[in-house]
Amino acid sequence: MKSDCLEFKNYNSLIKDSILVFVMLFLLGSKVYCQSADNTKSALAVMERLIGNRAKEFDLNLIENKSQNADWSEVEVTGNRVKISGTSNTSVCYAAYTFLRDIGAASVSWEGNRISLPKKWPAYSKKLATPFKYRKYLNACTFGYTTPWWDWKRWEQEIDWMALHGINLPTALEGQEAVWQELWKEYGLTDSQLQAHFAGPAFLPWQRMGNINSLDGPLPQEFINKKKEVQKQILQKMRALGMYPVVPAFSGYVPKAFAESHPNSKIKELKSWSGGGFESTYLLDPNDPLFKEIGKRFIEIYTKVYGQSDFYLADSFNEITPPVSEEHKYEELADYGKTIFETINEASPKATWVMQGWLFGDNKEFWTKEATKAFLSKVPNDRMIVQDYANDRYKVWENQEAFYGKQWSYGYVHNYGGSNPVYGDLNFYKKELTSLLQNPNKGNIVGYGVMPEGLNNNSIVYEYIYDLPWTQGKEPVEEWLKKHLNARYGKTSVTVIEAWQLLTESVYSTKYWETRWWNDWAGAYLFFKRPTLKVTEFKGNPGDKEKLKQAIELLKKEAKNFNKNNLYNYDVIDVSRHYYSLCIDDLLMECVAAYESKDIKKGDDLFKEIEKTAFDIDRMMSGQPLNNLNYWLKSAWDYGDSPDASKIYLKNAKALITLWGGEGHLNDYASRAWKGMYKDFYWPRWKMFLQAQRESAVSNATFDEAKVRASIKQWEEKWCESKEMY
Repeated sequence: MKSDCLEFKNYNSLIKDSILVFVMLFLLGSKVYCQSADNTKSALAVMERLIGNRAKEFDLNLIENKSQNADWSEVEVTGNRVKISGTSNTSVCYAAYTFLRDIGAASVSWEGNRISLPKKWPAYSKKLATPFKYRKYLNACTFGYTTPWWDWKRWEQEIDWMALHGINLPTALEGQEAVWQELWKEYGLTDSQLQAHFAGPAFLPWQRMGNINSLDGPLPQEFINKKKEVQKQILQKMRALGMYPVVPAFSGYVPKAFAESHPNSKIKELKSWSGGGFESTYLLDPNDPLFKEIGKRFIEIYTKVYGQSDFYLADSFNEITPPVSEEHKYEELADYGKTIFETINEASPKATWVMQGWLFGDNKEFWTKEATKAFLSKVPNDRMIVQDYANDRYKVWENQEAFYGKQWSYGYVHNYGGSNPVYGDLNFYKKELTSLLQNPNKGNIVGYGVMPEGLNNNSIVYEYIYDLPWTQGKEPVEEWLKKHLNARYGKTSVTVIEAWQLLTESVYSTKYWETRWWNDWAGAYLFFKRPTLKVTEFKGNPGDKEKLKQAIELLKKEAKNFNKNNLYNYDVIDVSRHYYSLCIDDLLMECVAAYESKDIKKGDDLFKEIEKTAFDIDRMMSGQPLNNLNYWLKSAWDYGDSPDASKIYLKNAKALITLWGGEGHLNDYASRAWKGMYKDFYWPRWKMFLQAQRESAVSNATFDEAKVRASIKQWEEKWCESKEMY
């Protein structure tokens, strides 16, 4: 970016000395604004993509961060120039976005941006600061549930979103298969053996974490190559913005072929993950010399391909019980921790080991204080970050005494599997942060954020959560909400505010959506779960359905005052879809109970009402183009450069959001409230089930639920195998 400052070249030949002096004095007496310096070019580029040429009216300036512990920024509008200073490019971007939102000029979300800039910038002055050095983002699972078919254009959009929301510690796991491929070939593995190891594109996160092998593969070489190139662009952009991308490291898992070709190495075959049905995985013992050798070589290759990194993610026991002996449990756990750290340290001195803290809450029976303390005991406190992001479900950091002096970050998952019921708890997030900052036992906390498994839903939750590190919970939720709605819609009213107050009390007062994992069966609603008679035992969805209905009525009443393309109407569809999905759940319980009691007339009436409601939702979802089964499937198909690759991607895209895989309880885990899913997947399953139940009731025969569920599973498998795009 060329400087807009006035430059004088060849002065002696252009003007006389006296004129030069006059011009210089004139300029010194006026306010001269330089366009942003070279070190803020990346931030300026974000602003240009957001607001176009008006970004030239912004003067961006980086200030040396002497404390190195946290970021700050300030905005000052003078003479129609927006002057922003900050300690990093991300803090500058966040300050710019805060200014635009505060004046109602811009709102940025996954579902779309609203930009309406004033002709002249209003007077404005604000200082922002956060006690958190890092603001984290992205779960390891997001790279399966959301990003498999993303190209650079979509990734650039997401990185811009991160910058505008002040995020500087993003998980960056694309493109690692190219490194693993090169590494394992150095150890003699063939292409065919690697094909038997790598999972399909949508299931790579769990293969990387040692949970599965080969599921829904093979992995096309073109996918490996594409992700390699996009990761180069991702890391370049993140680093330019002053972010600290967290990249992968070796955590001990090796391919089956490697284990078979190294019979004398200490390699343990692990039990099948998550209820069975998956192939075994293989974990190298930390005391085997190959552990460090492989781990160091991985980082060497990674650095050669992608450049130097400072933060490495390594998780050896994600939802897997460590294979340690009872007799020497703590010593062996300490060896694992010590070896992982030393491997990273020897390959990349001064780098930080990052690990997910999820396992400590997920398997708290194993991870007692003594076990966790042992695992972390031989790692320097300042060379590790435990990402505790389960605070909407577990209280890991409190139970584990703030991780015994290690650096750690606080946060939430919020979204599981990309499943998208409308929920969150704004007041809970506020109270939790306020309490955390005041807690004398918070230890060495360095970060804050949210690590969702899936994106593109409940954007208000993420908007609010990423403001909290800067407001520190001092702003009332009601005041924040008014500014948010004004920026998102362009205007508000008493009725709109009243409706959103009801939404805050009904759906946005639910910190965790229990329904999605009811009775060990996944699925966001009963309607999204594989049918069963046991739905009659369901105790009800969280939230206040009656207040939600009142909110919808108010929003619809006010809809005439908003353009149909406004984000207002997106939100009306979102909450309406959620409400009517809850209604279907209630109707399902009644219908199953009616046929069970042989009340055919009542069952038939309810059957028709369920079908009509499901089809109505499906039509309504046309107003949310991205929440569309066809969009997801077409994105997968189009990602392929050949018909063979496209077929693999299409099957992966279908299986991930339906069957998932294995014989356990993961089917419907990633269920989506999308157009096409209601009409072409969820209802056909329940229709088969209810019709079979009705036939049994009419003929007075015993209803064979197991047989019907088996036939439904067969139907699901055919659905995933088909080329239909819906």
